[in-house]
Amino acid sequence: MRQRRYPTDLTDAQWAIVDALLPDPPWLAGRGGRPEKHCRRLIVDAILYTVDNGIKWRALPADFPPWNTVYQRFAAWELVGASQRLLDAVRDRARLAAGRAAAPSAGVIDSQSLRAAPTVGRATRGFDAAKKVQGRKRHIVVDTMGLLLAVLVTPAHIHDKRAARPLLRRARAIAGDRLSLLWADNGYHGAFPDWARTTLDLVIEVVTRPRGSLFRVLPRRWVVERTLAWITSHRRCARDYERLPRHHEAMVRWAMIRTTTRRLAPQR
Repeated sequence: MRQRRYPTDLTDAQWAIVDALLPDPPWLAGRGGRPEKHCRRLIVDAILYTVDNGIKWRALPADFPPWNTVYQRFAAWELVGASQRLLDAVRDRARLAAGRAAAPSAGVIDSQSLRAAPTVGRATRGFDAAKKVQGRKRHIVVDTMGLLLAVLVTPAHIHDKRAARPLLRRARAIAGDRLSLLWADNGYHGAFPDWARTTLDLVIEVVTRPRGSLFRVLPRRWVVERTLAWITSHRRCARDYERLPRHHEAMVRWAMIRTTTRRLAPQR
């Protein structure tokens, strides 16, 4: 095992949290297959290095496992939902460490448009006329601590209220019936709050911006804006480079796994 070389490498305390939560590769699970050739901790460090530095898979430093091995493990974990389960586990631990219940009762919803790289196919990109952005849009739900619950990536032209319906179904499946209140901005007004109340028994409270106010920290909405800033600080998430929308969702989850794990076991 090599010594830590990069700021994104997990410390021993952080790896102790992550290690027990990762599933075995599909070819090993219950089949008695041959041992893994590359250290799983190095695979995770390589994924976090890619997420934080925004490099191409092929540009991974030579002291990591081969790039195609790292990518294949990233994709295989995503197929079995490993990043979501890992995110859920570290978020629950962070909430318990803060003296809160593991499942949140309230949260905040918002979206962010971002430009897409040429690797993003035409079928999964669009134009956000309001933000003048050609690319994709990520929609997120966070708890009141700003920790990620659910993320959904769509073409940029998809309206927030349209994407919010499958997103809220994801959030409800993750957080359970305890989730009962969400704050949102003006993009979610109209008939959407009534749909959320009748379909999912969720109260949507729209926080409006005062008239004539150019900039003002708005109650509750600043929490999700801060989370979007945390995500965007990871260079792989500052722009959408992923051919598949679900892989960008995975990049967002890995960014928040890193953020949340650092909260549980700070760097020394």
